[in-house]
Amino acid sequence: MTLSLVRSALVMACAAALVAAAGAPVTAMPQSNSKPQVTTRPLPPAAPSDVAAPPADAVTTASGLATKVIVDGKGKDHPKPTDSVTVNYTGWYTTGAAFDSSIVRGKPSVFPVNRVIPGFSEALQLMVVGEKRRAWIPEALAYKGAEGKPKGMLVFEVELISIEHALEAPVTPADVAAPPADATKTRSGLYWKELKSGTGTVHPKSYQTVKVHYSGWTTDGKMFDSSIVRGQAISFPLDQVIAGWTEGVQLMVEGQKCRFWIPEGLAYKGQAGMPKGMLVFDVELIGISK
Repeated sequence: MTLSLVRSALVMACAAALVAAAGAPVTAMPQSNSKPQVTTRPLPPAAPSDVAAPPADAVTTASGLATKVIVDGKGKDHPKPTDSVTVNYTGWYTTGAAFDSSIVRGKPSVFPVNRVIPGFSEALQLMVVGEKRRAWIPEALAYKGAEGKPKGMLVFEVELISIEHALEAPVTPADVAAPPADATKTRSGLYWKELKSGTGTVHPKSYQTVKVHYSGWTTDGKMFDSSIVRGQAISFPLDQVIAGWTEGVQLMVEGQKCRFWIPEGLAYKGQAGMPKGMLVFDVELIGISK
């Protein structure tokens, strides 16, 4: 799970809940002095003739996923696991009964490629924009018998409408394991060095709110958080974050980028569920509240 310096809500798009296959008409509540209004819910697309098993012209991958291109796409790029996609899709059991469909809901679904069942994710990465593909996903690549989820092999027909490419994660610093000789140490034990000079002249106070881009790593080089990957800078009061941040960002001016090596005593202090040990942050100070 992505950790954040402040508890901000992250909006994540995800696949819709299972819907009824029948798609029965729904009758609205009548208004006074008016006739009842009836709206018809779209029916799911008819099951394909080869829903029971992959046909001879389907291609099976090493994982056991079988797919077949129904409509060729016009794009060239394939989505990566961290990309988000917009798709229309319908899912059937091998009996031909539909269990989910964005077409029934009347709205395409948007979600990260790596936040769906493995077989769906793998199939998406084979596709290009404009393509429609049918996938036969064995249970081991689907819900694996989870309670309340569709069982057995599932068949999906997916149309890839668009891809939103994720921002590339920053490269792990070469000196992530320990502060280098040219880093400056403060009395508290915080180490820091400038990566890019700033344009401002004023340092933020501990009670002010700052806007930053940042990435954080543990000393083994594993990234645990990044506003850059999320594609959105973050704002927060300096007195409401870990002590190493409160101290370090006050050393900066607008436009400056610095790297901080924050000992555990100035970080999360062994708190359960939070990164342990010394943490390394690259921070760019974008703005200071007035």
